[in-house]
Amino acid sequence: MINVYQNIAGKLEGMSKSHLKIATYILENPTTVPFLTVGKLAKMAGVSDATVVRFATSLGYSGYPELQQYMQDSVQQQLTTTERLKISKKVYSNEGLGVYEIFQDDLSNIKSTMETLDLDAFYRAVNCLLKAKKVYIIANRSATSLGVFLQYYLQIILNNTELLQSVETSSEKLYNLSKEDVVIGISFSRYTKSTVNMFAFAKEKSATTIAITDNFLSPLIAHADISLTASSQMPSFIDSFVAPLSLINALIMFVGKEKQEDITDRLEILEDIWSHFDIFQKKKE
Repeated sequence: MINVYQNIAGKLEGMSKSHLKIATYILENPTTVPFLTVGKLAKMAGVSDATVVRFATSLGYSGYPELQQYMQDSVQQQLTTTERLKISKKVYSNEGLGVYEIFQDDLSNIKSTMETLDLDAFYRAVNCLLKAKKVYIIANRSATSLGVFLQYYLQIILNNTELLQSVETSSEKLYNLSKEDVVIGISFSRYTKSTVNMFAFAKEKSATTIAITDNFLSPLIAHADISLTASSQMPSFIDSFVAPLSLINALIMFVGKEKQEDITDRLEILEDIWSHFDIFQKKKE
């Protein structure tokens, strides 16, 4: 398949002036652009948001998200953390407004995730979690934070959830997987090999696999029965987990809604335990 940048370069001659502005900016900044939202690319190229969307479709892509995925796939494996840090210095100013740009990018990630959310896949994921004999969550490196959050609340709701990280310490649990179990794999670019390998093994063991990842070029997708994507674009050395966390919040809320009676009983027991061990800070009289 033709490289996305070759595709853009090969169509320069027939482009309108506004599309040529975008194409030129992309080709001159191939490592920066893949991490820019529609609004930010439009601002950098001096065009409107709608023009960026039309530019993507004129190249044969379904929209900017697909164009962005292919650009990221071309560069993300080549970028080190240090190189991504350099990108952030180019994009975000040192002035006060640079702080608000970061919030705006997070808002754009949530908006993009909402617009592309596969509701059928979402509800199937909820249903699978409700029926699962055991739920395992595989998450490593920075995605561990998402895995811990999801495991904490699913364990309260379902009382059958475990977080797996190291294959060395989790191999026995993976060996006992069955088709009655659900395995959730969480990984964002640059994808962690151990997460992909453990997730692929879960698929081989006939467990139901749910991928939470950034796009359909993710290596988790090939091993997923259900795929849920959340935008994590941030022109920096870190990924933005605001939208993925919102997606996970939604999963927890909908699973909890179906298990409301069970949660009520369990929370009353937990409240007694928390009170017994004086877990929470109390207001001073």
